[in-house]
Amino acid sequence: MLERFRAFWTKVISPVAHLLIRLGVSADAVTLVGTVGVCVGALAFYPQGHRLGGTIFITCFVFSDLIDGYMSRLTGTTSKFGAFLDSTLDRIGDGAIFGGLALYFAGPGESRLYLWLALICLVMGSVTSYARARAEALGFQAKVGIAERSDRLVSILVMTGFAGIFDVDWLIYLTLWALAVASTITVGQRIWVVRRQALAEGTPASS
Repeated sequence: MLERFRAFWTKVISPVAHLLIRLGVSADAVTLVGTVGVCVGALAFYPQGHRLGGTIFITCFVFSDLIDGYMSRLTGTTSKFGAFLDSTLDRIGDGAIFGGLALYFAGPGESRLYLWLALICLVMGSVTSYARARAEALGFQAKVGIAERSDRLVSILVMTGFAGIFDVDWLIYLTLWALAVASTITVGQRIWVVRRQALAEGTPASS
């Protein structure tokens, strides 16, 4: 969703980006601070059951993912290392969010089922990103699937926030079920697409 409304969000965050550039802050520093903020919010608030507070805290740092890219383009400092750092730290932030929810269900949430679902979302979300990266490293394309990273991130944050506002955990339950299924399907779609490309160029589908 963040990608689809990038033009709108760019206008929102551009004053902040310009200010940071004037202060001499680098895009990589923004990426790092944003990830640390997401991890602190997810692992400090969610395990204690502070769903709304955690979501607000995390959201304040999530937009660093747009700010750093905008800063890089504006200053002409886009680099392969910056892209690598951004992607790597994204995985850490995403893992912290679902890890925080898993800790909640292992503690105050007291639900083994949803503990497992949160862990499935964590693992399959990481595999979704890995599948695309590995495919591209091998010369294939795998940007397909029904659950892109931005969709997963916005869905879980919005529903967890609403669960905190209305004090109803079933919104989180529903979202975890949906994301667990959608992420698993997305991994399958990416494997299938890469397999078809491999067969089309005459590469054996298995080693």
